[in-house]
Amino acid sequence: MPETLRHILASESPQSAITVRGWVRTKRESKSCAFLEVTDGSCFRGLQAVVDATLPSAALLSKVLTGASVEIVGDLIESPAAGQKWELQATELRLLGEADASYPLQKKGHTPEFLRTIAHLRPRTNLFSNVFRVRSRMAYAVHRFFQERGFFYVHTPIITSSDCEGAGELFRVTTLKQGSPEKPEEDFFGQPTYLTVSGQLQGETFACALGNIYTFGPTFRAENSNTARHAAEFWMIEPEMAFCDLFADMTMAEEQVKYLVDAMLTECPEELEFFNKFVDKELVNRLKQTLEKPFERISYTDAVDLLLKSGKSFEHPVVWGEGLQTEHERYIAEEHVKGPVTIYNYPKSIKPFYMRQNDDGKTVAAMDLLVPGIGEIIGGSQREERLDVLRAAMGHHGLSEEDYSWYVDLRRYGSVPHAGYGLGFERLLMFVTGVSNIRDVIPFARTPGHAAY
Repeated sequence: MPETLRHILASESPQSAITVRGWVRTKRESKSCAFLEVTDGSCFRGLQAVVDATLPSAALLSKVLTGASVEIVGDLIESPAAGQKWELQATELRLLGEADASYPLQKKGHTPEFLRTIAHLRPRTNLFSNVFRVRSRMAYAVHRFFQERGFFYVHTPIITSSDCEGAGELFRVTTLKQGSPEKPEEDFFGQPTYLTVSGQLQGETFACALGNIYTFGPTFRAENSNTARHAAEFWMIEPEMAFCDLFADMTMAEEQVKYLVDAMLTECPEELEFFNKFVDKELVNRLKQTLEKPFERISYTDAVDLLLKSGKSFEHPVVWGEGLQTEHERYIAEEHVKGPVTIYNYPKSIKPFYMRQNDDGKTVAAMDLLVPGIGEIIGGSQREERLDVLRAAMGHHGLSEEDYSWYVDLRRYGSVPHAGYGLGFERLLMFVTGVSNIRDVIPFARTPGHAAY
């Protein structure tokens, strides 16, 4: 296999008779030669190949248009052109796949909105090639973070009969024909099933056997929301930790965010430079500041109090007992704290049944980690380990103990304090790249009315 451009461009000395394969980003021609900028996707930079007009294979140049795939054999030599260390002096040109004049990426400056309509081609642009290389490296860093700490990776179901959040925003999975009588017993699984909104409940069963585990996979939310932060299909990172309370949970969440930010700063220098120059000029400073000090922690009650005293006019009123809106979260992170902040001890009336109730009878041991530019990036809690309290909460939420018997069993057979959280992978990517829309950090976005590909 030929070396990738990532390795070739890092060469310390010239090389002879190397082979480069990739796609033509630009072509310039003169009477004596043609200059092809070739990229193979392995790095942000391309390599300029100089094809002499006297080469027998130069006859192919008329067919080599922007977007075409080529294989070029030649010598890697020092480039006389400014801004590039190397260029390829071609000795042979092969056209692997033609691209005609209808190729839609003939020029620069396409908007993200337009590029979403050609999601099958947008990874070839500078912006999206950088985004998806970072996505790959961040996914690897996620696994590395947990594996270094002795966590076990668990694959939880994508199809489930349980609603973790209790919000009812679920995609039904069924083989029943549309318009047929509703007979769940005749469905494929013999009962109503859905695409999962979280692997948490199943993850808890493994935490209560293996200690510390994590899941990392796709989750689904049938929420008719068209905001820049929401998608119907997204990826979640969900650790579950036995013998863990809320404050240890918050500490782990902070450690992970800092670990991933550090990975972005140290392992993605070319991509980071691009994002800081063309997407968000404060990105590098913001990421560095994230590492400089511990994240501030504020109780929900104190957060409501500071919002009420802020003197700021919000679109949504601030009321104790109601969820914080994005504008509230961003005010706290961006203007009050000026950095990441964890809000904890939320009213139990707005949180799911599984969260541990605090002694005040009004709040639960829940936490949300907020970051500037986005708002909530992590949500988690200490889980309710007390059988009687869990049963009462399930009854209050109208949940059948029979349907969740396996979950209740965890409280009957060797229950322990345990906690966990969910980190939205796409929101993490938005934070480390500065890209402001979730549709632009996932390969093929699924949003209301949009499920192409």
